Parts: sequence; C-alpha cells; structure tokens
Amino acid sequence: MADGSGGPASEQRPPARVVGLHHVQVVVPAGSEERVRGYYGGVLGLPEIEQPPAIAARGGVWFAAGEQELHVGVEEPFRPARKAHPCFLVADLDAVAEAVESAGGEVRWDEQIPGVRRFHTDDLFGNRVEVRQAD
Repeated sequence: MADGSGGPASEQRPPARVVGLHHVQVVVPAGSEERVRGYYGGVLGLPEIEQPPAIAARGGVWFAAGEQELHVGVEEPFRPARKAHPCFLVADLDAVAEAVESAGGEVRWDEQIPGVRRFHTDDLFGNRVEVRQAD
C-alpha cells in the first residue's frame, strides 16, 4: 500500500492499528432523502438512525447496518460510484434479491468468489451496491 509519496507506507511510519469499520458513505443528489429512505430503508430494510444536528443540516440520511453504519450524504455535482460500493451481509439473499427486483432493480449475480453467494445491484441513483449471503 502506497502513501502517495511513491514508497510503501510501512517504510514511512509504523502501521496503523485498525480495530474495526464504523461506516461507509455513498452520495446522492440534493433533495433525494425520501427516495433514499424508500430504497435503503424500504427495499433493503436498513433502520434509519439519527444524524447529529450539525450534520443533518447538510442533508442526507444515516442507517444502521448491523454494528456498522451506512451514511448517505448529499454531493453536488453528483456522480454515482460505479466501482466503490458498500457490501451488505444478509440472512436471506434470495429474499433481498426478490425485493430488489420487485422494486424495479437489476440483480446481477456474481460467482467470481468460490463458495460466496452474492449479487450486485445499483441504488436509485446509480451507486453500486453488493449484497452477500451471511455465513
């Protein structure tokens, strides 16, 4: 892993000790919070969590995803993430695939990782989303 200076980060300083992942953020166009709630809350079933007031004033919506969080922020100009993406672990992958298709979404099954059941889809704004069967 490079640190931007051309050399490995480990040669520059001791490696960081990451102890977990708190949240992932995706972005959407301004004024789309209700559509965000319909997709991430309604279709995928993520419970909404309250944002701190100073952050809520900027727009967006936050959701719980197990012990982690998904932060959906507003960005203008908006450009969807076509490669970067959150990956959600679910108890019933087929039920989630059916919910996505019922909502008009495309389910793209992916068998590139042996022994892992998963699919990719896009949220209502074109951001890539991965959904994977929990073990």
